[in-house]
Amino acid sequence: MHAKRASDVHRYGDIETMRANQSANCVIVQGGDAFLNRQQVLELVRQASEYHPERDVVELDATTATPMMFEEAISPSLLSDAANVTVWNVQNADEPFINAILEWLKQAGHEPDPSFVVVSKEAGPKGKAVIERLRKTGAQVLDVPDLKKTDAKLNYVLQRFERHQRRIEPMAAQQLVAVFGEDIGALNAMCEQLCFDFDEPVTLDLVERYLVANPQVTGFNVADLALAGRVQDAVIALRNAVAQGTEPILLVSALAIKLRSLAKAGAVKAGQITAAETKMAPWMLKNATKQLHGWTSPGLARCIRLLAWADEQCKTNGADPLYALERCVSSIAARGMH
Repeated sequence: MHAKRASDVHRYGDIETMRANQSANCVIVQGGDAFLNRQQVLELVRQASEYHPERDVVELDATTATPMMFEEAISPSLLSDAANVTVWNVQNADEPFINAILEWLKQAGHEPDPSFVVVSKEAGPKGKAVIERLRKTGAQVLDVPDLKKTDAKLNYVLQRFERHQRRIEPMAAQQLVAVFGEDIGALNAMCEQLCFDFDEPVTLDLVERYLVANPQVTGFNVADLALAGRVQDAVIALRNAVAQGTEPILLVSALAIKLRSLAKAGAVKAGQITAAETKMAPWMLKNATKQLHGWTSPGLARCIRLLAWADEQCKTNGADPLYALERCVSSIAARGMH
């Protein structure tokens, strides 16, 4: 996979270009890395809302949505004649719901200004037949890169810096991938933060110093404060990060990376795996080992389960994602004891 694939996701996600194409009333964002898939969907909806700011924005989860819910979403309301609709998890949709989208697609091409529908399908074979039916009826398909290979992740990092007209040394990019490569959301967040904080080329030394002691309020700073047991400082930093525009899901990713590092360090200490098998930078493994003091396996498992719940709250527009994050921070600061 080449860097071009990652940039193509943005290049093809141009709503005005799509409007010039009669098949662009419905766009399917298919497969690939889950974070990139979600970001592409959100970007398309953002652009669509800029193009038609008067429209309602509606989200549906195909896992539970009904045909009537879809028909209501794309129908005129008191404030707008059309809407920008997002359908998540189309691979879980039942036949009546898919038929509702197909029927709308057949009619949309004859309407002067129909609703705009973005459909998201997660990676995997499930739902492929559904995507093909939608494509044949007029939907446009965007394939999202999966970024499973190290070279693809490196290309992604370089592309993010290039997008912000910044430079990063290859060794520095490799270090970012080594630390955050398992979580593209966290990798993206760190690239964005480095691009924001530094105008000069980002070197390996700068990255290593930055990761150890980041002066900005980021998810990693929040995680470090929580692991140090400084619950009040961690909660304040968490609230500040959200107030500054950091998405809660990125904070969940940062906390998850820290807990995974602890779990790997614990496995090395117990002799279950070798240091090489952790695929962690030596300094990072050393730091994680120091932070193991006071942790137990049940406590760590409890925090990981709590983070999974917070992740669900953030991704499904839960009642209060910030409350879920604060619970996670409090539990991590207490070593999972509550």
